[in-house]
Amino acid sequence: MQSRSWPSGRPRQRRPSKPVNETREAHEVPRPRLAERIAAPMRRLGVLALLVALPGIALAAPDGLRDPADGLQVTTLENGLTVLTLEDHTTPVASLQVWVKVGSRDESFYTGIAHLFEHMMFKGSKHIGPEEHAQLVGSRGGRINAYTSRDVTVYFEDVTSESLPLVIDLEAERFANLDINQATLDKEREVVLEERRMRTEDQPGGLAFEALAATLWQSHPYRWPVIGWRADVEGVTVEACRAFFDTYYAANNLVLVIVGDFDTEETLAQVRKSFGSLRAAPSIPRSPTKVVPARGERRADVHFDVRAPLLYAGWHAPKTGHADAEALDIASMILSAGRSSRLYQKLVYRDQIALEAAGGFMELHDAGLFYAVAVARPGADLDAVEAAFFAELEAVKRDGVTDEEVAKAKRQLEVSLLSDLGTAHSLAGRIGGEWVAFGRVRSLEERLAAIDAIQPVDVQRVLQTWLVDDQRTVIHVDVPPPAPAETPAAANAEEE
Repeated sequence: MQSRSWPSGRPRQRRPSKPVNETREAHEVPRPRLAERIAAPMRRLGVLALLVALPGIALAAPDGLRDPADGLQVTTLENGLTVLTLEDHTTPVASLQVWVKVGSRDESFYTGIAHLFEHMMFKGSKHIGPEEHAQLVGSRGGRINAYTSRDVTVYFEDVTSESLPLVIDLEAERFANLDINQATLDKEREVVLEERRMRTEDQPGGLAFEALAATLWQSHPYRWPVIGWRADVEGVTVEACRAFFDTYYAANNLVLVIVGDFDTEETLAQVRKSFGSLRAAPSIPRSPTKVVPARGERRADVHFDVRAPLLYAGWHAPKTGHADAEALDIASMILSAGRSSRLYQKLVYRDQIALEAAGGFMELHDAGLFYAVAVARPGADLDAVEAAFFAELEAVKRDGVTDEEVAKAKRQLEVSLLSDLGTAHSLAGRIGGEWVAFGRVRSLEERLAAIDAIQPVDVQRVLQTWLVDDQRTVIHVDVPPPAPAETPAAANAEEE
């Protein structure tokens, strides 16, 4: 799907012995059955061919598809840990993911502590030295990683089947016995501050999205960046880190997902042995803050030394699971996905006042964000770019979209959804994300039917409903204005 990861940060590259950050968001909405899809072979030919090719996915009866997640088994340990297992012997690999139900929205005193803690989880525990966890996985040909979002923190390993028991023990060890000390905090603080400098403070796009979120979500914890404000990262204490770990890294706040080539009963027995003694938290605090609609358009300027000024626009959108989600996804693709999109054609090709146009629909647990971006051509007036930008958007809201545009966007969404299910890792990610957000895993049949149900009138309706002028937030990134000229009187005063 076109939308979800870019605004919250591109993948963070690390040395092979350390995890490489990823960000993923997912959503789909239950809809009626899929039978009518199979009766349209010309429109679905590419998708059906892809289904046949993907491991673990097969065409079932003529009225549907066999979902690789159909065999999911749910187990809850006495300490509240949720374990989701899916045995699949298609390939001799397994993916283990630990979903911690804590993200930047749960931070109370120091923003960025959830992301900082992701770093500290690789720095050793009572029985495992710093980086040794990652080295043990890497030396066996496995892949280890972690990421933090506004809603969750996820740790994962992708390994061959014989290494799964080791990985289970390694994860249980660090969740039970993490070494939280001042030296580790000081070192990882510097790593995170450098990451913030490179990915946000020295990047006009990073600053623009940070300003967009802060201005749009004024009353909600989503307003601060996942990486945190610099002053908070500089000021966080080791005591705050220990309190954060004790509060959120508890058994009853975790979802353990294991997908791939293993024996379910044997693996559950080891999980009970390794994770069964992990403590449960008596309570897990959550922010009660709700998103409040804007009372008029909001604007902010970001000054940065750029040759190509940036325009960012965003609107409040529904949270994940809303009935308008698929229509907004398709609307976003028609408006801003690729060179054939409406905004790209208007601003880059026809008017030639922009170098790029992009956007997306970003879904989170408490709220959503529909956004679009234009990169002005050097020398172009940013106000003129904005006028053309919103004029094209208004034309789509007024006149609607074509059947051909909707059909193309549907195909792209279907292929993206299905092609993301061919590995144990991607299946585990789908299962964990759905379970944490909804308490269940929605079927492929539901998800594909939700896309298939969208018509051009639905796209026009959601644009008119959600992209309202007095609810939008607009960010300009441009060079700072020239300093005011010094008056002769002021110059004479300085000389005296």
